[in-house]
Amino acid sequence: MTHRVAVISDIHGNVRALDAVLADIKRRGICDIVNLGDCAYGPFDPKPVMNRLLELDLPTVSGNEDRILIEVASCSSHSRTAAFCAERLDSRHIDWLAKLPLTLNVHGALLFHGTPTDDTQYLLTAVDESGAHPRDEQEIHQILGLSSHPLLLCGHDHTPRIVMLQSGCFVVNPGSVGCPAYTDDHPYPHTIETGTPDARYAIVEIREDGTTAELIRVTYDWNAAAQEAEANGFPNWAHWIATGGT
Repeated sequence: MTHRVAVISDIHGNVRALDAVLADIKRRGICDIVNLGDCAYGPFDPKPVMNRLLELDLPTVSGNEDRILIEVASCSSHSRTAAFCAERLDSRHIDWLAKLPLTLNVHGALLFHGTPTDDTQYLLTAVDESGAHPRDEQEIHQILGLSSHPLLLCGHDHTPRIVMLQSGCFVVNPGSVGCPAYTDDHPYPHTIETGTPDARYAIVEIREDGTTAELIRVTYDWNAAAQEAEANGFPNWAHWIATGGT
């Protein structure tokens, strides 16, 4: 018997991208969806995305940017993007984000945003002085430690990737629903680029004889999304969303 699960992550408040992905999932007849966090943080009014997520009540883990929005709501000092989002969220949205767990076990998979113990660390991408590049298997094992889960679902670096480790562990990063590229300074300055503006998610098929996954690209009106980001005063986000590059 095959069990299909849609995996979404890193929506970043982009309701146009989310709606396109949800429509594609429905068209494929998939009922189970899991969400790997970073739901609202972005250059958009986050309420439409948050309202949909509260209504859907999906299994969801907290992302680092979800945590940042909670901290901003508690009067901590963070980025202009975080402040922009936090002031537009209702208290029920903040309460929902605050209750999200760091990890979840669902459908035999371990869900987390970055790594099982750190929502700011990439699992499948390494960053050094030269920039971002795929992490080698030995380093992945070092990060995972003694984890024995056969299926790991992670997000955070917005880079769609499927890795089968020699240990038999199957790792899937679905990419980002709402933000296909960005720049960051932690732990070193680096760029992440998928090269296209498509919304991304993954479909995982869990069978008795093994697990497979497919990385999905979905077109949507990214120009309208980019125009909204620009109008809200975030031209860098607008470029990332419209091009998939930095």
